[in-house]
Amino acid sequence: MSSATTPTPSTPATTSRRAALSDPGYQAFVILRTGFTVAPILFGLDKFANLLVDWPTYLAPWINDIVPGSAQAAMYAVGVIEIVAGLVVALAPRFGGWLVAGWLAGIIVNLLTIPGYYDIALRDFGLLLGAVALARLAQRYHGKQPAH
Repeated sequence: MSSATTPTPSTPATTSRRAALSDPGYQAFVILRTGFTVAPILFGLDKFANLLVDWPTYLAPWINDIVPGSAQAAMYAVGVIEIVAGLVVALAPRFGGWLVAGWLAGIIVNLLTIPGYYDIALRDFGLLLGAVALARLAQRYHGKQPAH
């Protein structure tokens, strides 16, 4: 006994969602939003564990001299800020993209004042450009319902 299945016609909402998902600009927005949500949260959490690197070595001596406490204590504060930034990107990417870009600008200034960290500063400049692109794409794609 065979059962024939008749395909169900797509609803306008389903068709609109498919169209949005096939839009390269929307795909870029989703990729950047996901990356700039997950990465800051993971890096922020690692500031408490130092599993990836010894984070205090990335703090310029002049900054360490002006912040209260130890370099590790400063990294705890940095970790909290990064976690919050990732959450802001998840919830409000138009603002979060600019927040992460600003944070990365500060990190770049810090790294440019430590000899031997220029390559990381350059990498972070590329990330800053990605965060700006996220903010601009969010202007178009975040909070808009697909057209029916």
